[in-house]
Amino acid sequence: MVKRIVGSIGRYIRQTDILLFLLCLVASSLGILMLFGIVNAELMKISRLYVQIAATVLGIIAAIIMSKIDYHFMAKLWKLHVPCAILLVLLTFVWGQQRGEADDKAWIFFNLSSNFQISIQPSEILKISFVLSFALHLEAVRENINKLKNVIFLCIHGLYPVVLIHFQGDDGTALVFLFVFLCMIFSAGISWKYIFLAMGAMAAAIPILWNTILTTDQKNRILAIWDYDFDTQNIGWQQLQGRISIGSGQIWGIGIFSPDHRSGVPEIHNDFIFAFIAESVGFIGSVAILLLLVSIGLKILSNSRLAQDYLGKYICIGVSAIIMTQIFINIGMCLSILPVIGITLPFFSSGGTSAATLYLAIGLSLSVYMHNRRTLFS
Repeated sequence: MVKRIVGSIGRYIRQTDILLFLLCLVASSLGILMLFGIVNAELMKISRLYVQIAATVLGIIAAIIMSKIDYHFMAKLWKLHVPCAILLVLLTFVWGQQRGEADDKAWIFFNLSSNFQISIQPSEILKISFVLSFALHLEAVRENINKLKNVIFLCIHGLYPVVLIHFQGDDGTALVFLFVFLCMIFSAGISWKYIFLAMGAMAAAIPILWNTILTTDQKNRILAIWDYDFDTQNIGWQQLQGRISIGSGQIWGIGIFSPDHRSGVPEIHNDFIFAFIAESVGFIGSVAILLLLVSIGLKILSNSRLAQDYLGKYICIGVSAIIMTQIFINIGMCLSILPVIGITLPFFSSGGTSAATLYLAIGLSLSVYMHNRRTLFS
């Protein structure tokens, strides 16, 4: 029995993208270590750490299971998983609740007992469903992608989650969906005439967006990145405190378990965990962690080039786009390059749904890798 288990593990290691798997495990381990440091500094409840560990373990198991399932099969189940994912998001309009300092009611809470409550963020599940369904759509129209009818339907497919999540109130996640859509459709060979047309439309829409769509709070968050002294007691407070923590780490940092960590950064365990990372391990450690995260995104992107069909290629591009977009936005927020829009740092930020669904996305990429391996006689 033991020999069979060991043999199965050995076969899986030989078949899977072991480098990607190891990079993800290292990132998750470092993320849990950072969260333990935040607990040690009494900046987060230890229950959040337990949830993160449990969600990561479950996510890894789910990724292994998903990697063994042919991604073609999962994509063809879009009539099942897309309606379920959309329904979960729609439920937040009725039963959605806020969590922590978040402005949007994007979570659904379940009371399992009088002392135990769990929550899910349906938009994270929708990301996986969207990548699968949109990749299938792109493959279906690949040879005629630049026909106007196909472009219109692709835009409707690509922009429905953006609109849905925007009205939910989570504009940060809506922006992630937008960038994933753009990356995937660009990789499929959309004509430059449509790209330039879209860029012109977006430029023309900026005044309308500013004057009619954005709230005063959202406008102030944008203004705060241009003026560091803008409303530092309110809108700019979080970013100001984050920059101070990042700067206090200097070159080598003060240590993960140092007693001298600052306590003034809101959501330091979540959206602003990079501030704690930089304070703990300094510039050198922050760059190393950034390179680790970028390496994961690039490794998944390289798997898209190994895929023997376009469906696998588009899936890997979508997964890579999710990770790379969140890295860029999250660190941009912490460095005051971008406004605060509530995006987590992959593998590091606290969040059970985020951690588990991230590994589901990794499982998709592993499925593409494992089901595209050429055999000796192929």
